[in-house]
Amino acid sequence: MTLLLMAAGSGSRYGGLKQFDTLGPKEEFLMEFSIFDAIKNGFDHIVVITKAENQTYLEEYLGSKLPANIKLDVLVQDINDIPKEIKIEGERLKPWGTAHAVWTAREIVNNNFVIINADDYYGKEAFEFAGNFIRSNSSSTTYALVGYSLKDTLSPHGSVSRGICEVDNKELTSIVECTKIIRKSDVIIDEESGIILDEDTVVSMNFWICNPSIFNYTESYFEKFLKNTENHAKNEIYLPFVAQQMMSEGLISIHVLDAKSKWFGVTYADDRQQAVDTLSEITEQGGYPSPVW
Repeated sequence: MTLLLMAAGSGSRYGGLKQFDTLGPKEEFLMEFSIFDAIKNGFDHIVVITKAENQTYLEEYLGSKLPANIKLDVLVQDINDIPKEIKIEGERLKPWGTAHAVWTAREIVNNNFVIINADDYYGKEAFEFAGNFIRSNSSSTTYALVGYSLKDTLSPHGSVSRGICEVDNKELTSIVECTKIIRKSDVIIDEESGIILDEDTVVSMNFWICNPSIFNYTESYFEKFLKNTENHAKNEIYLPFVAQQMMSEGLISIHVLDAKSKWFGVTYADDRQQAVDTLSEITEQGGYPSPVW
């Protein structure tokens, strides 16, 4: 089984590359705890998507720590990696988004795999459930999503982006990206749309369980996206959009797994200390060896 980590972000709100911040008790990166949990649950192939300037560093850093039986691939999300015969008008400076990051791995991932953000902590149970789902799922058209409660994914230091999920009998029926969610007094609101959200709403934190069929669909989705030249400068393709479209076309169903574990992340610099304290506490309680490797 493969774990794919998206680690190509710029951390503009955080003020630096949060995926490389030393948050662990022994200065580990947050992604190391997810990789550790994945390996404990049977994952044997780690794929990290990053920027060109970080590729060699990550290959050496993780390569020196991971067990010898674990395969490691560090790939570059390249702006110039687009479907053939497509020409971009003007200059493109920013990456093409999370769906494009995943598409980067199309030539090396050929089995069921999990997608996560490198700068989020998902909890041991999430990887246990994911591993069990992959081993028990015999359908090539059934994906899964590990869901969390909205109230447990907010930051006290500013607004956050979340994929708001509608779920019926543990099956995802729709997912909508809301980009400015914040708690104000006793309500949670998406400031962009003005919609008030229930605190127990299921949200996606980009913990997806997929198979390689997502690559071909993403390519066709990307081609259509690029045919609109207005998208060439800044617009991106996001995983929730691709997943929603695949569902809408009847190509897949998406089972929603209740994480039953603690999520935390570092959207803002002020989130850092809480992450450090939480990792320290989990480690002290025996959740991880220290150092991890």
